[in-house]
Amino acid sequence: MKSRYLDILREVEQEHQQGQGSSKNSHLLVIDGLNTFIRVFSAVPALNDDGDHIGGVTGFLRSVAAVVRQVKPTRCVIVFDGKGGSVRRKKLFPEYKANRANKTSFNRYKEFASLQDEQESMKRQYGRMIQYLQCLPITVLAIDQVEADDIIAYISNEIYTKDNERVTICSTDRDFLQLVNNRISVWSPIKKKMYTPELMKEEFGFSPENYLMYRAFIGDKSDNIPGLNGVGAKSLIKHFPMFTEDREVSIDELIEHAETVEKQYKVHERVADGRVILERNYALMQLKEVDISGNAKLLALDQVQRDINRMDVLEFKKMFMRDKMYTVIKDLDSWLSSSFNSLNAYASL
Repeated sequence: MKSRYLDILREVEQEHQQGQGSSKNSHLLVIDGLNTFIRVFSAVPALNDDGDHIGGVTGFLRSVAAVVRQVKPTRCVIVFDGKGGSVRRKKLFPEYKANRANKTSFNRYKEFASLQDEQESMKRQYGRMIQYLQCLPITVLAIDQVEADDIIAYISNEIYTKDNERVTICSTDRDFLQLVNNRISVWSPIKKKMYTPELMKEEFGFSPENYLMYRAFIGDKSDNIPGLNGVGAKSLIKHFPMFTEDREVSIDELIEHAETVEKQYKVHERVADGRVILERNYALMQLKEVDISGNAKLLALDQVQRDINRMDVLEFKKMFMRDKMYTVIKDLDSWLSSSFNSLNAYASL
């Protein structure tokens, strides 16, 4: 069964690469869907005339529109986590994202009477948001048992591979910074920064090739991944000079340096003793070689190969009026036109 999937995948990849010259594939915008939705749901208070909460829906749509206007892509894909999350990461580290099991409030404005009310509103708005997206010239993608991170990385690294193709990833998740290269950039909607190799080196002091290693050292509290205590960017740059070179350094190389350097500091001892943590964190966080099924890859390929949906303005307006979202988006026609007409034009190609 696995070999059959691999054979099909190779055939589809070859067909895709042969047909990649069309202009609608020249600049892909990939949006981290759940990351964006949770961010706007927690930060955008909005009610319609009936007193219904619509901040999650309107905040998401306006955020997508803003980045489309900013980046000016030829194709846009929004990727959400599939049901069940990453089985591989949970097997590797059972405590992975265990901190998220604690149900806490997302909305910082305390607009809801109870946590249950907030969760029900969140589910309702999430479902409605998907319906709005289906009216836009945008592809929505979610694959069961696969995290959005892995799908975004697979699309960026293994589908859009030609030198004349660009990919922009929109997310506040810093794990994506490990993918930055001459083709792939990461747009931070909070910092309003476009991360390129040049900006990475300017901001962090080392190249994107070593960003994953840096993350392995510091861990990720949001995913419940502990790091190596007492080791950060400054100590790595100061005590491990190879870290600033324009190449990827290995765990073996760093540990060997820590064990053999003439003048020993506490940081060297921590790195020398940290192999287990570093190797685990590296495996958990790495997105450069995603470990997902052949079936998942086929599904992703199918979605990015499909014709772009044409904008259904009439259906969008019907939902918009039923939901009374005009309290937030005042001039719908102008907003739709300025935000999505350029993508809609590529739907005809």
